[in-house]
Amino acid sequence: MKNNLLRTQLGKIDLLNPITVASGTFSYDYNDLYDINQLGAIITKTITPERKSGNPVPRLVETQSGLLNSIGLQNPGIDDFLKNEILRYKDIKCPLIISFSASTIAEFEMSLQKLEAYNQDPDSVFISGYEVNVSCPNVENEGLAFGVDARVVYDLTSKLSNLTDKELIIKLSPNVTDIAEIAKAAEDGGATSLSLINTLLGMSIDWKTGRSNIKRGIAGYSGPAIKPVALACVYKVANKVSIPLLAMGGISSYEDVIEFIYAGASVVAIGTAQFPDPELPIKIIDKLNNYCSSNHIKLLDLKKKIFF
Repeated sequence: MKNNLLRTQLGKIDLLNPITVASGTFSYDYNDLYDINQLGAIITKTITPERKSGNPVPRLVETQSGLLNSIGLQNPGIDDFLKNEILRYKDIKCPLIISFSASTIAEFEMSLQKLEAYNQDPDSVFISGYEVNVSCPNVENEGLAFGVDARVVYDLTSKLSNLTDKELIIKLSPNVTDIAEIAKAAEDGGATSLSLINTLLGMSIDWKTGRSNIKRGIAGYSGPAIKPVALACVYKVANKVSIPLLAMGGISSYEDVIEFIYAGASVVAIGTAQFPDPELPIKIIDKLNNYCSSNHIKLLDLKKKIFF
């Protein structure tokens, strides 16, 4: 019954429920706490072409209403990931989505080609789709993030969509003038779904010393405080594009999930809220199922019925 009530799709991926985990906030070690196959899907931490050691500490600061992070995409690099780390997921049954990023379009293409080549081996861990993180600095465009320029997003997505038949998810940044314009460019370029929102820009200062509490100053802000912004972005994008949306931003309860479904999302990701409660995604799945059972509805029947 749970599968029938909560089942959804993210483009080409069939999910038993709409709950996944935001990139960078989930560890395979959570499998020691609960069966991670209960998740609708798993999204890995973002992988880059080369190994990254991350930014200097301090790089995490808790605020009154959220979390600032400046991790710096710390990861082993795509070659080591495909040789070693991905093997941890060999026994999972739910869809596996690989998040990746790069600093040039050529590097994005190379990364996707390596991921596609890896999956040609019948003994490899099956990859269901890709989340393309376009919030990293674009060294070909004076260090601006790929995701702030609709033309660049279109160009990048067009090239990547020609390299794979799997789900291609473009992850959108809210730190732009018009997120709906960027979303439409990704759709026109061949994206089969969109992920939003990535973190807002934020800062924390020690009032006693005048020093930033984050070594690099400005950081990514996530948590409960960004939920209204995320809802607005999802609603605007849902009314601009026809492809499915994976929503995230301050989600910490089953009621939050329902709000994002109303706004137009098909799938949602739990991020920062997992840190104090790693089992939260499973708790939310159970509460969603109870809600749907009690009200004799399928969750996705609520989609885009928002009214004013």
